[in-house]
Amino acid sequence: MDLPLLWFIIIAFLFAGYFLLEGFDFGVGILLPVLGRDEARRAALLRTIGPVWDGNEVWLITAGGALFAAFPEWYASMFSGFYLPLFLILLALIVRIVGLEWRAKVDGDRWRAWCDAGIIIGSWAPPVLWGVAVANLVAGVPADAHLVYPLLRPVGLLGGAGLTAVFVLHGLTFLRLKTAGALRAEAGRLLAPVAAAAILLGGAFALVVQLGHGKDWTWAAAGVAAAGLLAGAAAAARGRDGIAFTATAAAVIAVTVLAFGAMFPLVWPGLDVHAAASSAYTLKVMTWAAAVMTPLVMIYQGWTYWVFRRRITAERVG
Repeated sequence: MDLPLLWFIIIAFLFAGYFLLEGFDFGVGILLPVLGRDEARRAALLRTIGPVWDGNEVWLITAGGALFAAFPEWYASMFSGFYLPLFLILLALIVRIVGLEWRAKVDGDRWRAWCDAGIIIGSWAPPVLWGVAVANLVAGVPADAHLVYPLLRPVGLLGGAGLTAVFVLHGLTFLRLKTAGALRAEAGRLLAPVAAAAILLGGAFALVVQLGHGKDWTWAAAGVAAAGLLAGAAAAARGRDGIAFTATAAAVIAVTVLAFGAMFPLVWPGLDVHAAASSAYTLKVMTWAAAVMTPLVMIYQGWTYWVFRRRITAERVG
């Protein structure tokens, strides 16, 4: 395996980790106005992601840094071509971070309402825009992609809707895993419509990508994505929360693998993986650094999830 191909796989791995971990964060934020009908419920919902959401976002920073170092031509082309959509993603993430960090700084209903609005908006916008961007990367980037509206063609809209719906289901299985009592029961009552949207929209997006741009081997990724969504919904309906969350996690990873596999070897119109890559020496140094640091980071983050593994209840929820 040559180094450009290896680093393409590493970039895919980093984005898969980001979508896996931030996906349920976004899902919780999207579900906040539906399940958070009072302050006790809203506080409990946010406590499920409170210890881990900032660590989850590190995956995006790492993916962006690795993309810049390993594929500078791809990085420059994407951040120029997708300038406004990526700016909107960063702006939404900043608004969401401010809402999460500052919500408890002032004890007032109006203040918390403003922070909650920031969390909700900052949870809706990134998955929609990421789905639009990924769909256009796979299908081929319009010449004027630096504007938003050329990206909102049918495949882009399907990508945004499909990825968001999958994230909401992923967030719902996470909430079922992390909560107990009345809050968990209320989350369960949303399972049917959320699962139906994820299976229909996410499955349609995966099928369009596979039929239009997939390889022979990416049929396996498309199959895992579909099976993960179906198994996650079925396991959640039976109260098997761990299996349900594992299944939706597998679906998110499989969708990412499908998208990167369908995109390869072109990462931008007229630019393939090898033409976009850094020098061999740069990639060698990066490979050694990744071999040492990546296992340590994954062990530390896994330990964090283990420490905060207990279920959460909402006080005064009857």
